Amino acid sequence: MGIIRSCFSLIAGTVFGVYLAQNYQVPNLKKLADTAMLQAKQVEERYRKSKKKGRDNDDNYD
Repeated sequence: MGIIRSCFSLIAGTVFGVYLAQNYQVPNLKKLADTAMLQAKQVEERYRKSKKKGRDNDDNYD
């Protein structure tokens, strides 16, 4: 009885998720995450500071 009680929320969530996926248009989260990562990379490249020529390390002020 203990294993059924401890796994009830997992089983109920799985059944509910299957029901939603079959009966409603659930967006593809992997595709959505890939699109978000692509946009984040584009923003990073656009606003990245450029390296100064002739200096290997900005912390070294010899």
